[in-house]
Amino acid sequence: MSKDNLLEEKCMLFAIRIYKLHKYLTEEKKEFVISKQILRSGTSIGANRAEAEFAESTEDFIHKLSISRKEANETKFWIDLLLNLGLLTNTEFESINADCGELIKLLTSIILKTKERRK
Repeated sequence: MSKDNLLEEKCMLFAIRIYKLHKYLTEEKKEFVISKQILRSGTSIGANRAEAEFAESTEDFIHKLSISRKEANETKFWIDLLLNLGLLTNTEFESINADCGELIKLLTSIILKTKERRK
């Protein structure tokens, strides 16, 4: 599997996890503010990756993936906040935080390799 297909798959699986987390937070914890923020940023990772697929140029491709990485980093912030507020257990946090970190590393790798090839 190529990195692009791997990224597509991981973004989709992460978006599904984020949706389920949002649902859990709203239904079980009655938390509506942070859950909405994490839903937006967590699903935006994959949406921006999808936009990059049809980028108009290499610069546009890098830009779209960079936005995706920023959204992943924002999502990481919300995950950290949920842990610190006691809305996630350590086990729940470690699992979703690891997935988010993996997305950030994968996006960073693709961005850097694309920049190198551009030169």
